Amino acid sequence: MSSVSTRKPLKHSFALPNILTYSRIAAVPIVVACMYAQSIGNGPLWLRWVALAVFIIAAVTDFFDGYYARIWNQQSAFGRMLDPIADKLLVASCLLMLAADETIKGWSLWAAIVILCREILVSGLREYLAALHVRVPVTQLAKWKTTVQLVAIGFLIAGEAGEAILPPTIPIGITLLWISALVTLYTGWDYFRSGIHHLVEDEG
Repeated sequence: MSSVSTRKPLKHSFALPNILTYSRIAAVPIVVACMYAQSIGNGPLWLRWVALAVFIIAAVTDFFDGYYARIWNQQSAFGRMLDPIADKLLVASCLLMLAADETIKGWSLWAAIVILCREILVSGLREYLAALHVRVPVTQLAKWKTTVQLVAIGFLIAGEAGEAILPPTIPIGITLLWISALVTLYTGWDYFRSGIHHLVEDEG
């Protein structure tokens, strides 16, 4: 029996949904390197298109990993743990690079700060509730929030390169970033409200 229980998690670890999640994590240093080389290293603008292409592929895997896990019945605790981590790594690293190259600047930095702080707070809440064997499900609005975030970041990664084709590329990205920040505040409060009674019960 013990050999079966150790092999099953290993089998799920190399299932296609988890491989897609791994690829999203692997995409992070590539996107960051391209953005760094172009903006801070004064590289050619085509590096922004490379970064955007890799980012889009990574973002698409966020849909397909969960989709295939459900239809092929390959959902696992490991996949549920790794999927949000991959999302947060991708979003956080891109936001930091966009702030570093001043694509996001001024008051718009607050939108990025709100997004990053919410992700940290919700992750902490989830970890605490997991210790109490309480699972907080992802809401449909939270999924839409992630979609808007990814689209906003995509426009901002295109940045100057995108402006040459679609002049309001950066303003569109900034507007969507603010929208996602506002939705982020609401979903963060929603998660906290869902978990607060478990926190109160544990204290009691």
